[in-house]
Amino acid sequence: MSETPRDPAALPAPSEILPHRAPFLFIDTLLSLDPGVSARGTWHLTGDEWFFAGHFPGRPTLPGVLMCEAIAQIGAVATLADRRFVGKLALFGGLDGARFRRQVGPGDALVLEAEIGRMSARAGKGKGRALLNGQVACECELLFVIADA
Repeated sequence: MSETPRDPAALPAPSEILPHRAPFLFIDTLLSLDPGVSARGTWHLTGDEWFFAGHFPGRPTLPGVLMCEAIAQIGAVATLADRRFVGKLALFGGLDGARFRRQVGPGDALVLEAEIGRMSARAGKGKGRALLNGQVACECELLFVIADA
């Protein structure tokens, strides 16, 4: 494992690790990265995102399932930054224990965190959370499989 730079500006852009692109790349910047172990990043919601118009008119709310996807993406950053998995895909295998604790809306900034637990050459488990103003907005456990890109 390589040492993580302490300066977030020295970290790669999320799009350098993930295959996701707009409008489905939810991580704006990486804050920390320990390949194969953990990652932290941010997602700033402007209010112009496609889902706010219909979820819900008059009270735009980030869908909980998209918070889970954002947590999965930060977990995929930690996983795919590991040399063993460069150029691979991390695909959802399951989602357990998802809990939604805070409403998230336009103008909010989430800090996304993930820790990777058990890993094999083909699958793994992790856990993560999305924080809003330092408080848990969403938390879940992730099951994923590693596939060829």
